[in-house]
Amino acid sequence: MTIDDVLAAGAPPIVAILRGIETREAVAVAEALVDAGVKLIEVPFNSPDPAGSIAAMAQALGDRAAIGGGTVVSPALAETLAQAGGTFMVSPNVDPAVIARSLDLGMDVLPGFLTPTEAFAAIKAGATSLKLFPGSVLGSGYVKAIGEVLPRGTRVWAVGGVGPANVAEFRKAGVFGIGVGGSLYKPGDDAAMVGARARALVEAWAASEG
Repeated sequence: MTIDDVLAAGAPPIVAILRGIETREAVAVAEALVDAGVKLIEVPFNSPDPAGSIAAMAQALGDRAAIGGGTVVSPALAETLAQAGGTFMVSPNVDPAVIARSLDLGMDVLPGFLTPTEAFAAIKAGATSLKLFPGSVLGSGYVKAIGEVLPRGTRVWAVGGVGPANVAEFRKAGVFGIGVGGSLYKPGDDAAMVGARARALVEAWAASEG
């Protein structure tokens, strides 16, 4: 599934970032997330055997969730991600070559940006969704300000320190979606724990609507 497939099916635009996950636990954690309503799942490439984890989750849950890869900093990693069955790419930076290769491979792209210059460079390279990082350090006021100059339809996702306590504030400022890492999953957390946190996050997102 793609990101839009997941959203069209009614899931919230929340990406679970499973940095450090091991392949042996990937499917169980992913199933807990999907059961809780979080159906966009990212495995950063600085995790142990990321391609193995992505492939396992894509095979088990690819018809119920969008599985992607993060920290994709080269065209070669984009190729590895696509071969593993990933459908979206997340990067910490704006690299036109990585964006172009990911789009060529049919994946959605979420390049990371901090400044307006980086945002417009990503858009020029073909991105329509952008990852603002670190979101909580810059704050919701920054989101609102930068949203006023970006092309209509650009989707800004806030990542970094965004969670149940402040999701309403960021939504009011205009974010399209959020990515949540350490407050949702840390290495060693079991599936039940992750599922409980995911349910709380989904409930906070739903409560912030309107």
